[in-house]
Amino acid sequence: MSAPWWQSAVLYQVYPRSFQDSNGDGIGDLAGITARLDDLVALGIDALWISPVFPSPMADFGYDVADYCDIDPRFGTLAEMDRLVAEAHARGLKVLLDYVPNHSSDQHPWFTASRSSRDDPKRDWYIWRDAAADGGPPNNWISDFGGPAWEWDAATGQYYAHAFLAQQPDLNWRSPELRAAMLDVLRFWFDRGIDGFRIDVLWHMIKHADFLDNPVNPDWHGGMAEMDRVHQTHSTDQPEVHDIAREMRAIADAAGERLLVGEIYLPVERLMDYYGGVHLPLNFQLIGAEWHAPSLLALIEGYERALPEGGWPNWVLGNHDRPRAATRFGAEQARVAAMLLLTLRGTPTIYYGDEIGMADVAIPAERVQDPRELREPGKGLGRDPVRTPMAWDDSANGGFTSGEPWLPLHADWPTRNMGVEREEAGSMWRLYRDLLALRRATPALALGEWAAVASVGEVLAYERRLGDARVLVVLNLGTAYAPFALPEWAAALSVVLSSAEGDADPRLLGPNEGLILA
Repeated sequence: MSAPWWQSAVLYQVYPRSFQDSNGDGIGDLAGITARLDDLVALGIDALWISPVFPSPMADFGYDVADYCDIDPRFGTLAEMDRLVAEAHARGLKVLLDYVPNHSSDQHPWFTASRSSRDDPKRDWYIWRDAAADGGPPNNWISDFGGPAWEWDAATGQYYAHAFLAQQPDLNWRSPELRAAMLDVLRFWFDRGIDGFRIDVLWHMIKHADFLDNPVNPDWHGGMAEMDRVHQTHSTDQPEVHDIAREMRAIADAAGERLLVGEIYLPVERLMDYYGGVHLPLNFQLIGAEWHAPSLLALIEGYERALPEGGWPNWVLGNHDRPRAATRFGAEQARVAAMLLLTLRGTPTIYYGDEIGMADVAIPAERVQDPRELREPGKGLGRDPVRTPMAWDDSANGGFTSGEPWLPLHADWPTRNMGVEREEAGSMWRLYRDLLALRRATPALALGEWAAVASVGEVLAYERRLGDARVLVVLNLGTAYAPFALPEWAAALSVVLSSAEGDADPRLLGPNEGLILA
């Protein structure tokens, strides 16, 4: 097996504020993550991706970076990051960081200089434009968080662009000096032993050079996010972004076997253009997919067909921005979804807490933190419900903190926690552990080819094959018993893992049941 480590790996996303607090301030930190590395090893993951921990005013909880080469005191120190990396490597785990290249904080020294004068050498490190003829914003671009994507700066008499909050001014990647400085950030962290990066909103990084108006969306209505008033034709996914991605890739390749993962919310055919830059353009299709076997089969086959030669697939079931699997599918189907995620061809990413079946948490109005929810309340855009603290045991606050958690835990944390589920036969944690162990022990699951197997109704079936080794996965996405015609080649196989308890018969699947035969 000569494949790069990340092809057979399982990634695990840590949202650091909510993972483990070591000092009682109610916010998770690097020392907390280090303390939980053995728990991640017990689960069976290969690499952890840590959401932003850089110095930040926290207008958008770390996605407004004030220094790309340091650690925010809330999370720890550079020395603690070095220790985390060393401890992870000692356990055979890789560590990925978030890289936020589209925008910085308005408190970053670069922006302080840029807005100080039109003549400052760093003026063009950000995107500045004159007002329109009527004195308003330069064009009709809308921030992803609602409102114009432009903020007026009275001191210098121009607008600056911000795809998100006004406190997150967009960097100008057309500036050679800015480009060089941001690429040096990658080198800085690679030199400290970081194994890769997840690149935030990669497709946003370059804007149309002429700053044309975006086309108006004729289907927009008031129940939708304000950003959807227009199609982001000219403010995202510009051709020049691929040159930047290739530069990043060259730096990663020069540093050894490092991994670049790109956050890109685009249709599949456009997503494929990002291969050759990042190793893994994140495939979010399962997050918004219709949970029906024929729809999922078409989705998987379409994605496999679209992949460029040498392009390695990847799958994501949840993240820090989107509703959790247990909320979308219910507790029983979340088990089937876990089986799907970890048996498809490609590199999967697990979102922390999904392994114990955490669902979205209703956040009382007085405890809402997310700026997106505060700016457009009532539209279901808030991300707090999926960022709540991890529950480790049945002690106070689920063992997350000795203080007051920054967000409330799920109500059933006394029973839905890692400690309880590690000891409980048939728990979600044990299902994830067993799936990861089977995947690690079965090269056909980790690296084999994928092919659909004939099925009917709400049964989704497929084969994973490597050489002469064949594995059959059969998933019942429905709530009724479902027949399945076992293919002749699989007659000699036996059930090695089931998502449900009790006897397993692949010829008649129980409701919400998934089986793996090998």
